[in-house]
Amino acid sequence: MTPHQLATLVVLLATLVAQAVVPSLRLLVVTTGALSSLVAGALLGQVAVGTVLAHVPWDVLVIVVVLGLFSEFLAQSRVFGVLALAAAERSGARPAALSIVFVVAMYAVSGVVNNLTALLLVLPILLNLLKLVGTTQRALSWTLAAVLVACNLGGAATPVGDFPAILLLGRGAMTFPDYLLRALPQTAVALALFVGATRLARPERDVPTSRLTTRLALTTMRALFRNVRVERRMVWPALGGLTAMVAAWTFVPPSWGLGPEVVAWAGAAVVLWSRPSVGETLFRGRVDVEAVIFLLALFVLVGAVRAAGTFELAGRALSELPVSPRVQVLVFLVAAAIITGLFSAGPGMAALLDVAEGLARQHPPAAVYVGLAMSVCAGSSLFLTAATAGPLTQALTERAGLRVEGGAPARFGFFQFLPVGLLGFSIILATGLAFTWSAL
Repeated sequence: MTPHQLATLVVLLATLVAQAVVPSLRLLVVTTGALSSLVAGALLGQVAVGTVLAHVPWDVLVIVVVLGLFSEFLAQSRVFGVLALAAAERSGARPAALSIVFVVAMYAVSGVVNNLTALLLVLPILLNLLKLVGTTQRALSWTLAAVLVACNLGGAATPVGDFPAILLLGRGAMTFPDYLLRALPQTAVALALFVGATRLARPERDVPTSRLTTRLALTTMRALFRNVRVERRMVWPALGGLTAMVAAWTFVPPSWGLGPEVVAWAGAAVVLWSRPSVGETLFRGRVDVEAVIFLLALFVLVGAVRAAGTFELAGRALSELPVSPRVQVLVFLVAAAIITGLFSAGPGMAALLDVAEGLARQHPPAAVYVGLAMSVCAGSSLFLTAATAGPLTQALTERAGLRVEGGAPARFGFFQFLPVGLLGFSIILATGLAFTWSAL
């Protein structure tokens, strides 16, 4: 390994560790790491800064911003609150049914919109229901953790559900229909196995319930949402725009030269012009600048390591393992899941995709890429800190003021999430490995 390769690799690893350990400063940490990697490349490897910046996947950033705007448009329409109330009524406010209905609902929603936005609007309703019905610490922990795992699975189910899948779509590694046809069945099987395993654990068995309690809870929630109506002038353009974008990603031939980012840009323009004043407000105040800068710095950091040839070196080391080529792919996927669990989904996927591209030249690309997406999904479900929405869920739970058995304040942190996280990690990873093995 050359000094250039060693320096950029050390900067990459130090940055990933630091942003995972101190998530409150992750923007500062990643931008500093990106700068350090550029300096190291210029001084040790004579790699021009412009060369690294030229390989930044700007199209991915466009898609991330556009989908964030669609999420905000739907949030402003109040559709999430109405859907959450419908889910509560569907479950009859019974603790076990409540968990299953919200898990399935969040899986479906997270495949379309940003799960942070969806959770911010749906989770308070679930927490209020649990407060009204009553819960135990174990039941609360399992319910919230299961919702987070379902969000991760939903994000991996479609090419626009979460950053790792968006990265595959934006970089042209897979087309929209190819990814959807392979990832959706895998995530659905993993979700079914996960829900079944949580039901075997019966976390709600100690929750005292009665027909009167559940009826009062539903009556209270209906009263709170009596005047909440979906803003149809916002929800229909947003849903129509998403449908049109999916149709274009699926059916527009590549020969037209209209990449996924152009389709996303056009879809956003049309939808936002449907409500110009609201669209202008969303553009000015709702664009997630923090996420864009974080991803840009991350792409620069990974690009500097790529320019040093470090990923090629890792690919050669993987190919030299004394096992069959199919087993080499599985070893890579297991390592990817563990790395993601330690460093979170975004940094993990960005750093591992270059190694996956080398494997995709020797094996069916769809098997490798979707297998990687499933491994990243498994890793992001391992720890609360690896789940994108984990800190948000923890904060909302603390603010809700729930009380559990004995009147103790409810807690939801690292150790409350861990048992369900380990279960979700094992099921998702095993499902992904099984599908990948059969496709190789």
